[in-house]
Amino acid sequence: MRILIINPPHPAIGSRIPKEQLPPLGLLSIGGPLIDDGHEVRLIDAEFGPMPFGEIVRQAVAYRPQALLLGHSGSTSGHPIVAELTRLLAKALPDAWIVYGGVFPTYHWREVLAQEPQIDVIVRGEGEETAPRLIQALERGQSLKALRGIAFRDDNGAVVGTAPAPVIADLDSFRIGWELIDHARYSYWGNKRAVVIQFSRGCPHLCNYCGQRGFWTRWRHRDPKKLAAEIAWLHHVHGVEVINFADENPTASRKAWKAFLEALIAEDVKLTLVGSTRADDIVRDADILHRYKKAGVERFLMGMENTDQATLELIRKGGSTNKDREAIRLLREHDMLSMATWVVGFEEETDRDLWRGLKQLLSYDPDQIQTLYVTPHRWTPYFRIAKDRRVIQTDQRRWDYKHQVLATRHMAPWRLLLWVKCIEAIVQLRPKALRRVLFHPDRKIRHAMRWYTKMGRRVWPREVFGFLFRDRRVAIGPTVAEFWGAPQDAEEEAMASKQKERSIASFNDDKACAA
Repeated sequence: MRILIINPPHPAIGSRIPKEQLPPLGLLSIGGPLIDDGHEVRLIDAEFGPMPFGEIVRQAVAYRPQALLLGHSGSTSGHPIVAELTRLLAKALPDAWIVYGGVFPTYHWREVLAQEPQIDVIVRGEGEETAPRLIQALERGQSLKALRGIAFRDDNGAVVGTAPAPVIADLDSFRIGWELIDHARYSYWGNKRAVVIQFSRGCPHLCNYCGQRGFWTRWRHRDPKKLAAEIAWLHHVHGVEVINFADENPTASRKAWKAFLEALIAEDVKLTLVGSTRADDIVRDADILHRYKKAGVERFLMGMENTDQATLELIRKGGSTNKDREAIRLLREHDMLSMATWVVGFEEETDRDLWRGLKQLLSYDPDQIQTLYVTPHRWTPYFRIAKDRRVIQTDQRRWDYKHQVLATRHMAPWRLLLWVKCIEAIVQLRPKALRRVLFHPDRKIRHAMRWYTKMGRRVWPREVFGFLFRDRRVAIGPTVAEFWGAPQDAEEEAMASKQKERSIASFNDDKACAA
């Protein structure tokens, strides 16, 4: 079958500001297995430009695909773009199947299929195994009812969701379709050739606001030596210099992560590694942080989320302010950068709360800061906590963590924005931080800090400009529950774990006995 995979353009500031693009790993991960099944596969990465809808449709028509596959890593805020684009594609290519995947459609499949008749099938959860089976069924004209991990409309037009697909136990059993991209077009970290990689999927921790943990269902990791060899191949063959880890928590297993670091060190390739992890894992690994540095780690983003211990307990973060502070110190001691994420809006903060948060951030002394706004997802337990709060941003394209979407009773949106922008400026422009940007003894670290500072000089005014002249908010909006519907945390795990597998098998046995 001739298959066209499309990475839609996204309006988020992270997609537009850096003028650097990273490959769409999720779509490449689907493309590899489809190519290996003998299909003709092409990728249109419409993030470049961004590409206008008319040009996407023109290229799609010229390719004459039998199936169109779409998805985006920022799938909640990206859904309106997918909906609009697929309407145009359906008109231009009425005979092509349209298949949609990602986190948002995995959980909102009922509404998506009810509201978007041009979308034929939704792949729910991991797609490497499900997508090839789906394409095979479509090619042969087979019924989709027996195919797990999808949603579609039956012959009567009713929306149907099949049983969850099983978790992929062996992440090395499906390869990434690197041949679908021109590596020379992708860069990060200051115009260095870059790719996105996953060492692991999932997270063993129970943070109740996380929209990703349940999507992967359970934590698993790739073979450390195989991944190290693949990264070395990317470096030698494609000139890749930067590896950006897409993992939620790559360091969850000390044994596996240490084995990966040692395998990568043995490959003897000069790389920059960046990613996200937990502060308590950095503290746990204090004795092997020199291996992090030797392998090429330059920065870890640590999801600290807040500096208030009561708030951390509310969101079940499982960390502590003391470990957060110690992790930053340890990374600096080993010449690695720390980026602290700080999320506003978990509770309805006052001026006093934000002032205290600023002082605590300064005491943490992170190298970089990323300030975000809480964004409730219907399939997370946090949704129940936030369900009665008011939504002030009803444009779903702005649900990207960089826009305030929930009202705060104690201050108007402009005042909260003022606090957030001032906190960012104070933390990034304090003399201690500026000295590191200008005079850090490690040349690579100095380059990284200057690159991030350059990004900040463009992002900061762009966000203020957007707030004043582009974004539209409502004074008294719907509650979160009215906006999204009933809580869905009972369906948080998108894939079938071993326990679910036993339940499904038992259910099928019962049906067979009844028959």
